[in-house]
Amino acid sequence: MTREILKNDSRETAVVTGGGSGIGRATAIRLAQDGFRVLVVDRDAKALAGMKAGLDGALAITCHEVDVCDRLAMCRLLDDEARLDVMVCAAGIGQMLPFDAITDQDFRAMLEVNLLGVFIGAQEASRRMKAGGRIVTISSRAAIGGGGFAHYVAAKAGVVGLTRAMAIDLRGKSIAVNSVAPGFTETGITRALTPEQHAKFSALEPSGHPADPAEIANAVSFLASPKTSFITGQTLFVDGGKSVGSLLL
Repeated sequence: MTREILKNDSRETAVVTGGGSGIGRATAIRLAQDGFRVLVVDRDAKALAGMKAGLDGALAITCHEVDVCDRLAMCRLLDDEARLDVMVCAAGIGQMLPFDAITDQDFRAMLEVNLLGVFIGAQEASRRMKAGGRIVTISSRAAIGGGGFAHYVAAKAGVVGLTRAMAIDLRGKSIAVNSVAPGFTETGITRALTPEQHAKFSALEPSGHPADPAEIANAVSFLASPKTSFITGQTLFVDGGKSVGSLLL
């Protein structure tokens, strides 16, 4: 599709990083159902192939194999778009490791994808957005603490802090920046846990089971809507109420 044709397309454009699977995939589909043109960005070619194979042809979704940490590749992708209205930074990795087993390499890799990747995507999007643009980051309930994955907790806490800082810096351009913080959700990351770990985390959920990615996508859809552009700098916890506290009977 040429840039000239895109100029005549009245639909808003949304980019979803990490959109090949999990929360990103559910978000891309939901935004397309909401009427957006959606660009799915993912570095996993296999995930993108699976995404394409399962798509409803009526949805305006295109898939692009790009590493969100590759700034030049992200710039090339975004420069081809006539407009950019929404950026959803959903690319992420996870890893369970006891604190004393985390290496410098483990820590850097977690920050590279889960924090630097968010920064690059959001920064490049903000440079191309007009007033009324919306950026939604995917953080995690883990941002308020958790055991067995300190490097993940640190990265996601960084996403929350970055979201708040971006909201302040970009409000002069009328760009809203918010975060969705999922609880334990059924994704490739959580399915990679051992059955024992998965059962343990599920039991800690108020519902007794993980969230469906579509439930997280519903929250992203809310914050991506132009009708909510006056909301900025907020983190919406979608965790079944776990972050509120425990009920003791």
